[in-house]
Amino acid sequence: MRIKYLKTNIMSVNFKQKPPVWFWIVAVIGLLWNVMGVNHYLQQAYNTERFRNMYSQEQLDIVASAPSWVTATFAIAVFTGFFGFVFILLRKKLGYALLLISLLGVIIQMSHILISGHASSIGMTIMILVFAVISVLIARLFKTKGWIK
Repeated sequence: MRIKYLKTNIMSVNFKQKPPVWFWIVAVIGLLWNVMGVNHYLQQAYNTERFRNMYSQEQLDIVASAPSWVTATFAIAVFTGFFGFVFILLRKKLGYALLLISLLGVIIQMSHILISGHASSIGMTIMILVFAVISVLIARLFKTKGWIK
């Protein structure tokens, strides 16, 4: 009877798996990518001189004429992506949920950009979408492996 009790107690203990070094590298890269997105959003939102110098007047007019919901999805995408990787680095599964929300924001924003024909750089547009998808897949892997809880 005593052996059976010990076996059930040992089995119910929640062992935390230590993530490998590449977990931290990928999470920091994801965080840095989203820091760049937050920076770009803030430059656009505050219409900084640096932002205006990066684009032609035609491109600036396109950005200025974008519907407010596109700007809102941009903000949602970059901020939830940023906080998603903050929570991944804290090893919390909330990071996965935030990255799913970020992906949804990216899909909505990039769909509008592609449908409206205003994609000044189709390569960058696709790269942003691909990075958002990979971020979610990586976070799901981290969750499956038990590296985030």
